[in-house]
Amino acid sequence: MTAQPSTNKKVTLEELADLCVRRGFFFQSGRIYGGLSGFYDYGPLGVELQRNILNSWWRWFVELRSDVYGLDGSIITHPRTWEASGHVESFIDFLVSCKKCGSEYRADALLEELGIRVTSLTAESLKRAIEDHGVRCPVCGGELSDPRPFNLMFTTTVGPRREQPLVAYLRPETAQLIFTNFKNIVFAMGATLPFGVAQYGKAFRNEISPRGFLFRLREFTQMEIEYFVNPRKLNSCPYFEEVKDLKVNLLTAEDQEEGRQETREITLGEALERGFITTAWHAYWIGESLRWLWSLGLDPRHLRVREHVKSELAHYAVQTFDIEYYFPFMGWKEIVGISNRSDYDLRRHQEYSGESLHIVDDGEKVVPHVIEPSFGLERVILAVLTEAYTTEGSRTYLRLKPEIAPFKVAVFPLVKRDGLDTKALEVYRILRAHFRAYYDDDGSIGRRYAKADEIGVPYCVTIDGQTLADNTVTVRFRDTREQVRVPLSSLVDTLRTFIEKGVTRAETSYTVSAGKEPEGR
Repeated sequence: MTAQPSTNKKVTLEELADLCVRRGFFFQSGRIYGGLSGFYDYGPLGVELQRNILNSWWRWFVELRSDVYGLDGSIITHPRTWEASGHVESFIDFLVSCKKCGSEYRADALLEELGIRVTSLTAESLKRAIEDHGVRCPVCGGELSDPRPFNLMFTTTVGPRREQPLVAYLRPETAQLIFTNFKNIVFAMGATLPFGVAQYGKAFRNEISPRGFLFRLREFTQMEIEYFVNPRKLNSCPYFEEVKDLKVNLLTAEDQEEGRQETREITLGEALERGFITTAWHAYWIGESLRWLWSLGLDPRHLRVREHVKSELAHYAVQTFDIEYYFPFMGWKEIVGISNRSDYDLRRHQEYSGESLHIVDDGEKVVPHVIEPSFGLERVILAVLTEAYTTEGSRTYLRLKPEIAPFKVAVFPLVKRDGLDTKALEVYRILRAHFRAYYDDDGSIGRRYAKADEIGVPYCVTIDGQTLADNTVTVRFRDTREQVRVPLSSLVDTLRTFIEKGVTRAETSYTVSAGKEPEGR
């Protein structure tokens, strides 16, 4: 067994949110009118970070594979879709309200915030926990009502009919659009098992108590894959060798039900062999999801794989694992869910639509089973920003991987005179044709470096007097503040190499001369 992760990070949610708002990553939507809880707008830097992470996800899971196709489904679809999927009936949380002041809370979230763990998420068990622990309204101390179900889907109407408008829903997940298009994709692409369909896009959930900055929102972006497998071949995964030796921090349902919260370090191969993960395809997608998260810079020690206990399994799931990140300000929280959905969705859509959703594999008609890795983009971003947030004395910077940093390079003249600014603008125009770059000549060079560090720019290019003499520039590394001189003629190629290889410090093999930014700049 392994203990809880140690972390030197002291960042609070308030500090992280302050940086994100101040530097233009995110803004609360409608803030000039007082804001609307659970909705955030991406600012100029947030848009860049979002695009970079989305592009990384798409490249990893779609472009570099031959067995996954893309889809972009509509936000509003035929309402029977959500009846068939079970969302109309089962997509609920339990709401409690204060009998005195009227404040409303999501029952399990309220208990969790008070350190009260409930393994069975039913109205009865939640009511019992509230009564046993004497939980009162956090606002006024009033008595709480009994928990009651609350459906999380947003409703809308379609068309102009006033008397009997068509009631529809904003999609609460992207997955169902993949299932309803299954037959179309098989026909159009000639798809054969096993194969997957990936899409990312907005989803909407009318959360009772959105909180945690980007963590629990009412409008958010999902990145999902539905991977279709012959039910007779759930353990015939040709890619499993690629991940079987990966070590993961696993917390099983049995451990949790017996009151244990420490994870066990185990390889995915051992987890499959011992029956902790029941199918090879499920284990594979856990491993592949972890590998992508690691590529973003998340520390493996800050990630664990937690199995859902029976009482929290979704209505469609046979077995589900969450990949959780350890946030220093709120503990372990889910950022990815990976479910074995069996053939639940396709069979339900067959039943409700009357359309056959089988596929022929090895000469027999089968309704495939599905493994679903589902990523919450905003939660992944929050984890990446938390991991990257670094303080050294009075210095704060974001240690973002160059691949996903909003700006790859900043260009500065050492001073705004003597022709240095003219030369710096010339260099900036060259670089912006190749990289997301920005130019700044306002204030001291030290303050400009500090701003670039705070928004995660991995490389700063400075034009100084020597540039005019020998056509070389200074490249400064964000993490170490080391500096190297690079010929202007090879600057684009050098920066491209740095970004592709994630270089974060000076190496004499590619420098003319190396040094370090003087302290106190």
